[in-house]
Amino acid sequence: MAVPVWSVDPRTGKQREQVAVEATAEEVDAAVRAAAAAFPALADREVRARLLRTAADFLEEAGPRILEAADAETALGPARLTGELGRTTYQLRAFAEIVEEGAFLDVIIDHADATLAPPRPDLRRYKIPLGVVAVYSASNFPLAFSVPGGDTASALAAGCPVVVKAHPDHPATSELCADALRRAAVEVGLPADVVSVVHGFQAGIDLIKHPLVSAAGFTGSVRGGRALFDAAAARPVPIPFHGELGSLNPVVITQAAAEERAEQIGAGLAGSVTLGVGQFCVKPGLVLAPAGEAGDRLLKSLAAAVGDVAPGTLLDARMRDNFIAGVRELTTLPEVEAPVEPGDGGEHLVRAGFVSVPAARLAEGGEHDALLEEHFGPVTVVARYGTAEEVEGVLGRLPGNLTATAHLSEAEASGGDGDASGAELLRRLTPLAGRVVVNGWPTGVAVAPAMHHGGPYPATTSTSTSVGGTAIERWLRPVVYQDAPEGLLPAELRDGNPLGLPRRFNGRREA
Repeated sequence: MAVPVWSVDPRTGKQREQVAVEATAEEVDAAVRAAAAAFPALADREVRARLLRTAADFLEEAGPRILEAADAETALGPARLTGELGRTTYQLRAFAEIVEEGAFLDVIIDHADATLAPPRPDLRRYKIPLGVVAVYSASNFPLAFSVPGGDTASALAAGCPVVVKAHPDHPATSELCADALRRAAVEVGLPADVVSVVHGFQAGIDLIKHPLVSAAGFTGSVRGGRALFDAAAARPVPIPFHGELGSLNPVVITQAAAEERAEQIGAGLAGSVTLGVGQFCVKPGLVLAPAGEAGDRLLKSLAAAVGDVAPGTLLDARMRDNFIAGVRELTTLPEVEAPVEPGDGGEHLVRAGFVSVPAARLAEGGEHDALLEEHFGPVTVVARYGTAEEVEGVLGRLPGNLTATAHLSEAEASGGDGDASGAELLRRLTPLAGRVVVNGWPTGVAVAPAMHHGGPYPATTSTSTSVGGTAIERWLRPVVYQDAPEGLLPAELRDGNPLGLPRRFNGRREA
């Protein structure tokens, strides 16, 4: 019996429309096989670049319908979603430029040299696409980390067809975006099945186990991501699983920074914690702030700013229930105070807030370990420290994170008067995260060549990034040809560089 897939309005909890039905095992198989059949058509880099640009154009043309559906399904608001659509189309066009430049192929050519010991054969290396990629959409970014998002864009740029498992929180948005991408494929002469979408929990499991799926990208919870990661590893032929699972995103505010600008830091922290109703994967969930007068001023500023935030709607009722239950547990722990108590904000709403606790309690472990877990929604934990040893005790108990942030004084940041404390704190935070932020806030992940959005487990399951140009590397593998005649080589590896690619030739970077 077909299981309906409903679009639900989180503001009311009511079903809007039936969008699709959950995919059966046979339908998942058909989608993957169609994607595999389309794989060879993506070999031409020029066509891939046109696909990415045309997809961006078609998404913009369908923008009003997509934004209306996304707001109705996520309650994220037109302004936030308009910005997200712009981010999504920008990254599609950015990957088109990467495809055209060709540096991602990482071409290296070493001619034979019999004078070396041992003698070197003729070696020519570059990277090729893996095959069909399974993408698991995120709940909190219905565009930029979902059907047309970074995983899909980077996989298509690499030359890999994509089967997306849509997130149940925004199925209508997913279908509209899939339609734009599939029409773009046909427009540039490619099979529509270079991108397809399936719905349903079991479909996601069937997808990761399909023998023709060569890699997967995931953004979501530790529980769900770890289950898929384990399934990917348990296959007869294991595949790469690039999962973004969870992050606490610690912030350390030095005593000197608090003395210098307590009120500014408190207000900035409030804005970062409550942005998007606290549903960003890089929301600061743990803040180490000094005890004493400067720290008190910081918390007063934080409390005033958070207290002014109106109750908001989370992405679905399950997340709301989990948020309310989770923060209720935190506020009952010994020595935990709630200057602005988070929790139930009324029907379908949650109220932003924060809790504070002596840092020494977190360093000890035990029942306070619940404060060191990610809590999805508008809440953060402020740990008040009195000594550097207490800061080190807390940091020493943290798992991997997407980000870590340091707020330093002007002297600490500049190293003035021989002050090395700022550099020392950055060295301590670096092993904890993939992105270290100084005197700013981690919310907001720029789409840029140098960006890294990843981190030690459980932040991610690999060392790769899901944002920025190097995200394409996840869907490629290197291959080297040894002593292959020139006429048999791919054009990318032939002498004379007929395609004009950036490459290393006999140990030197070609101009």
